[in-house]
Amino acid sequence: MQISKKTSILFSLLLLSFFGFSQIKYPWEENENTPHLIQFSGVVVTGDSLKPVPFAGIQIVGTYYGTSSDYNGFFSMVAKAGDVIQFTSIGYRTARYKIPDTLSSTRYTLIQMMQTDTILLMETVIYPWPSLAALEQAIVNIVIPEDDYDRAIKNLTLQELRERGEYMPMDGSMNYRHQMQQIINKSYYNGQYMPYQFLNPFAWAQFIEAWKAGKFKKKD
Repeated sequence: MQISKKTSILFSLLLLSFFGFSQIKYPWEENENTPHLIQFSGVVVTGDSLKPVPFAGIQIVGTYYGTSSDYNGFFSMVAKAGDVIQFTSIGYRTARYKIPDTLSSTRYTLIQMMQTDTILLMETVIYPWPSLAALEQAIVNIVIPEDDYDRAIKNLTLQELRERGEYMPMDGSMNYRHQMQQIINKSYYNGQYMPYQFLNPFAWAQFIEAWKAGKFKKKD
């Protein structure tokens, strides 16, 4: 069977490509110079109660590569043997752990304990006034609100004036009651002539008592 020239050339190119690609070393293929990659996983807990530390920052020192623990403190990431892992979390001291460089397996598990850290902050007093002049102006124009004692004295004074029958301005509630009483009186005599108070003996009796009490005297 004869092979054409084009077929022979194509077959030769395929053989060269096969042997050429077989000599390529990919980055993920390990050799004597490639660091040993491992699956580094574990859990971050507190040192006193062994409770999980959620959302702790986990980073390989000297790189931007890292991860964070989940709500239960668990984490998992790819690292190299000999890497230094840094653990950080708010309220805890920063911790570091070096992965042994003599590992032969591809998996490594760690239980990292975090020690609580107390941070003392300087006292900061926040005022609502931007300057000292504004503070002085606020003190001069301050309006002190009434407390329970002031309201009680005010109510007792109004009640005492009502009992004495002395003239006093009517407030909103008194005006409302007076207006409603007028409406009720008109409704009671609806379709009739309202009686004149001039012939009302009770009104005359109240007038005489007020006159004897001196309520109609001219006040200075």
